[in-house]
Amino acid sequence: MSKTSPEKKPGEPRGESFDERLARLEALVAELEGGGLGLEASMERYSEGVTLLKGCRTLLAGYERQVEELTRDAELTPFEGDPDAGAGHGES
Repeated sequence: MSKTSPEKKPGEPRGESFDERLARLEALVAELEGGGLGLEASMERYSEGVTLLKGCRTLLAGYERQVEELTRDAELTPFEGDPDAGAGHGES
């Protein structure tokens, strides 16, 4: 009776990518919208979906921070006396 991760609930992050989580969330929504599930099964799917949604939001926030950091790091300032400093900025 060994399980690989008995402490994890359905929908909990298991190292899946954002795309994998989103695909599972979309499948859950389709199941729920189909209306063929009983109340208990619907509640299980809904709970899993909420957990997946939280994980997706957390991942997106992390990616947003990375983009902001990369953008901030990419903003270079020309050194004093750089002959190319005005090139391409409409200066003559």
